[in-house]
Amino acid sequence: MATLRGADLLARSIARAGVRRVFALSGNHIMPVFDAALDAGLELVHVRHEAAAVHMADAWARLTGEVGVALVSAGPGHANALGALYTALAAESPVVLLSGHAPVAELGRGAFQEMRQADMAAPVTKWSWTPTTAAALGDEFARAVRTATEGRPGAVHLSLPADTLEAKVAGAEWLVPHPDAFRVEAVPLGTGAAEAALAALGLAERPLILIGPATMRGDALAAARTVEAALGIPLLGLDSPRGVHDPAFGAGAEVLARADVVLLLGRQLDFTLRFGRAPTFAADCRFIHIAPDLDAVQRASRAVGERLVLSTVADVTPSCEELTRLAPGTRHRAGDWREEVQRAVAYRPAAWDAVASTRPGTLHPAEACRAVQRVIDAAGDAILVCDGGEFGQWAQACLRAPRRLTNGPGGAIGAALPFAAAARLAHPDAAVVALLGDGAFGFHAAEIDTAVRHRLGFVAVVGNDARWNAEYQIQLRAYGPQRAVGCELLATRYDLVAAALGGHGEQVSRAAELPAALERAVRSGQPACVNVAIEPVAAPVVRRVR
Repeated sequence: MATLRGADLLARSIARAGVRRVFALSGNHIMPVFDAALDAGLELVHVRHEAAAVHMADAWARLTGEVGVALVSAGPGHANALGALYTALAAESPVVLLSGHAPVAELGRGAFQEMRQADMAAPVTKWSWTPTTAAALGDEFARAVRTATEGRPGAVHLSLPADTLEAKVAGAEWLVPHPDAFRVEAVPLGTGAAEAALAALGLAERPLILIGPATMRGDALAAARTVEAALGIPLLGLDSPRGVHDPAFGAGAEVLARADVVLLLGRQLDFTLRFGRAPTFAADCRFIHIAPDLDAVQRASRAVGERLVLSTVADVTPSCEELTRLAPGTRHRAGDWREEVQRAVAYRPAAWDAVASTRPGTLHPAEACRAVQRVIDAAGDAILVCDGGEFGQWAQACLRAPRRLTNGPGGAIGAALPFAAAARLAHPDAAVVALLGDGAFGFHAAEIDTAVRHRLGFVAVVGNDARWNAEYQIQLRAYGPQRAVGCELLATRYDLVAAALGGHGEQVSRAAELPAALERAVRSGQPACVNVAIEPVAAPVVRRVR
């Protein structure tokens, strides 16, 4: 009967879950796990900041559909990771953060880096707890994976006391969970609820299906598209903190306000949809809510009251299968409405095709995007990573790619470089192009070093306007230019920063220089920074002139 450390039991359980890579930053409390990972066959992708480990796990989860696992040390290491958990939670991304922890035997006695870690992580996770026995670590990790993936996916945290990792467990090989322990049972949509939803949609003149972050990816998106095709009802996705005013949504807000019945398919009725209120939606618009969590259904009921004509708790994929199965004979006939919705969301002002900077030595963000789109088109298989901020909004509005990662509804900036590195790991044959502002670059610039060490080539286009432009634009609107303060940055040569960290760098200050600079960056095969001096304009606002 084999005797293993708690760390060995944990590492073997991670591998049993099908996890191939763990995104990590070393520290005293988790060295047993690093050691155990060697025997378990786990690859440790070690980063330069704990938040970057979580961001990489988040991107991995979104792109592969697998759970993403991050491993960081106790105390300050754990605290550094917390902000990134919120981005994963808001994006409905299944992430498990494993944090080292002070020994159980020393708690309350002033242990090294002792913190109430589970309490700290609770507000930014679906669940957060601290196992206290080594023998339970396998089952507790399986529980963490199930919690992260069941219902509405999201972030989960598990703290790992150092003495539980070092403790010896007899017969530990029998405590590694069976693969079935990591799986969750999907909650089906009952036939009665599906028929009622189809009946309500069948009476509508201008119906819409709205989906959120988790349903905009992978198998869930494919299932939702099947419902769209079967019913002939337009399907729209929103995953931006700017919600209906996201420029990537085009003029979609116009058709949203005209809808008479809206099926929220896994979609929360939250701030991005202005809680279902007028004028975002018509005052008499009715809602059908199919959601994987009771809390979202209850909040929707409080928000719109009697206008919520049907609500039920069910998972998205089996709901789509049931709706599709019952769809024959209920296809919506409003072809003009479908075309109107498609035109509205696809709309971009014609002026964007030719807009140029008015400031010498800079490019307009749309100019930069036009050159980047040609790179994406030439690549064929590409992943587009867009950070937040004003430059990120231009990128999200102007660029198209087969796969896309954004900062998501959480609205934080700075994740683009870790996202890009993880995207390259997830899809090594795809071209990865990231667009981010100069402020965002500063959050995780050192992850260029991570990408160099792990040989993860991508192209990061930095829109450099030497300021925190999103906040500067708020100051201009709210207080006037004389009271704009605290948003200035240096016009730093971030291309040289990337080169100093072992990557490739390009500097661009004229539109004519950008195509060749991008081509050299792609050919380098390295993590590359193309530092583009841009005009400090506000994020785009899409309005059709009638």
